[in-house]
Amino acid sequence: MSTFPITRLSTASDEVLSRTEAEVASPRISIVVPALNEALNLSVVLPQLPEVHEVILVDGGSVDGSVAAARRALPSVITVQQTRKGKGNALAAGFARVTGDIVVMFDADGSADPAEIERFVQALTDGADFAKGSRFTEGGGSADITPIRHLGNLFLNTVFNVGFKTSYSDLCYGYNAFWADMLPLLDLPDHAGPAPANGKMLWGDGFEIETVINCRFAAAGVQITEVPSVEKLRMFGESNLHAVSDGLRVLKTLLTERRRAWTIRRMERKLRLDSVGHLVAPVAVEGASLAA
Repeated sequence: MSTFPITRLSTASDEVLSRTEAEVASPRISIVVPALNEALNLSVVLPQLPEVHEVILVDGGSVDGSVAAARRALPSVITVQQTRKGKGNALAAGFARVTGDIVVMFDADGSADPAEIERFVQALTDGADFAKGSRFTEGGGSADITPIRHLGNLFLNTVFNVGFKTSYSDLCYGYNAFWADMLPLLDLPDHAGPAPANGKMLWGDGFEIETVINCRFAAAGVQITEVPSVEKLRMFGESNLHAVSDGLRVLKTLLTERRRAWTIRRMERKLRLDSVGHLVAPVAVEGASLAA
């Protein structure tokens, strides 16, 4: 695992990072699983998950009996219906239901190895705020990524590292974990709001959600550790990912989130200067009075 601190843009996150010794020593794990027509995969994947505080399945309107299959495979599973469409909205809906200390983002298609969850949790209890899965760090790998997607990920990863002054090795990978007290930093769209009347997806509702999460944690300056992960082949069905259209959406996300981070930094600089000015002004007046 590789750890790299990032220059903090804001100290606002300090308020949410006070964790008890009990939370760190024995954290309650919440696994959030977004799914759309993944009945066959869920039947295999859910029984393989370790025993944790809760497993939350967020269904995107499946028509193949995904929810029923999940309940048969794991009777304790908590099921949530997302309001809008898209992986981002599904994850936001799942995050809103979390009651544990650590959130694990876990795909339903069988590509993620449940045995690696322990590795992500260890990174967090060792001091990380965000455990970022990577297929391209030492110990990682992928049986699923195509040459075109690999090149696209390399390009997008470079854009991200230049824009946010980071050293990620794998931007476009959805196997991640973080402390639940970090959720306010993400500032995701309200998961329960209605879909736009024009049929378009809200910002953050699609596959760009993983990039949004990466950008906002990086901009907040939290401690990030990359965790090696081996991506397996999807077991059944076809992926809902579209390499070109989703890749362009990720690129737009990077540019938008960079502007957002720059705007926040500029506002914070102005607030600091204003507060210093308010402190200095009375001293100057007092000095003039003494001289008189």
